[in-house]
Amino acid sequence: MVRSLYEGEIFADYFQIYLRDEDHPDLPDDYSEESLERYLMAGSYAVIVRTARNMTVPVCVTWHDRKPEPDLNAFQHIAEAGFGCPTGRLILAGLTDDEQASPRFSVKAGQLGLRINLSGLDTLTEDGLDGGDRYLLQLWPAAGPADVRVLKAWQSA
Repeated sequence: MVRSLYEGEIFADYFQIYLRDEDHPDLPDDYSEESLERYLMAGSYAVIVRTARNMTVPVCVTWHDRKPEPDLNAFQHIAEAGFGCPTGRLILAGLTDDEQASPRFSVKAGQLGLRINLSGLDTLTEDGLDGGDRYLLQLWPAAGPADVRVLKAWQSA
């Protein structure tokens, strides 16, 4: 079963958005070249998704009862990881957003799997302000934490 948790826009200030457990404010801080190329950083209770634009971007978050099969043909970049959500409550925000106004949603408490599916990365205007980039975040219950793994890597021109 698939359930939509969020569909809207998030201001990706500093080219990033994050998803974290409501009671755990610490975000991952591995800004290595490798982590930037993966478009995904994972911590104990949060993940950061790198975006192609430093602007408001469309984001969709879905919940799956079990790990979905990846659609390698539909997206330009796909990566996955795991993190903990002991409260069962997640906050989705841009790095400088006011979290009081940020989207929140409920999931099954415990370890979560996450897959990011990015498309439209090659549609940005020359100034980088506009584009058709899209960000699908898929969540599911997981057995334990998992390191970041890239299933399909975007190679910009």
